[in-house]
Amino acid sequence: MAEVVVKDQELQKAAMEGMDEFIDVFVKAIYDAIGGELTAENMQELNADQLTLLAWKILHDEVMDGGFVQLIYNGYGPFIFKNPLAKVLRLWDMRAPSKLIYDAHTLWLKYRDEIESEKSDEDFMAMFEQYPEFEDLDDQFIENEEEWTDDIAHYIDDHLESFAKIEE
Repeated sequence: MAEVVVKDQELQKAAMEGMDEFIDVFVKAIYDAIGGELTAENMQELNADQLTLLAWKILHDEVMDGGFVQLIYNGYGPFIFKNPLAKVLRLWDMRAPSKLIYDAHTLWLKYRDEIESEKSDEDFMAMFEQYPEFEDLDDQFIENEEEWTDDIAHYIDDHLESFAKIEE
C-alpha cells in the first residue's frame, strides 16, 4: 500500500479555506504517494476510499468543466462507470450522487462509442447538442455540487485514517 501522508498544519490551513481546499489536500497527497499519476498498476496501492476520492475528483472536475459528455470524451467513462464509485458513494450515505452516476452510466453505455471517437473541436462542441439527455444530469450535478462536496469533506473528516496518515 502507498503511504499517503498529510501534515496536520496543512490540513488545518485547508480546512479554514474551505471544503474544496480540504479535499484537495488529500487528493494531492494521494497523487504524491503514487508518483503523480493514477495508473492501472498503482491503483492496487490505494484503498477503496482513496480510489473513490480520486474518482470523485475526476468526476467533479470534468462535469464542472464540460459535463458528462466531456468526461466520457476525455476517456474517463470506464474509470467512473466500471469501478464501484456509485456503490461506494451509496455506502458513504450519498444516495443522490450515487443515483446520478448510475443514470449517467446508462447513457454512457448507450452513447459511449459515438462520444469516445476522435473528433475535431467543432464536432466535439456539437456533441453537447447531440446528446441532450446529459444536460439534466449535468444540471443536477452543478446544482448539488456544493452540498455533495461538503458531504465528501465531512466523510473524509470522519474517516481520516482511511485517507491518509496525519503527521505533526
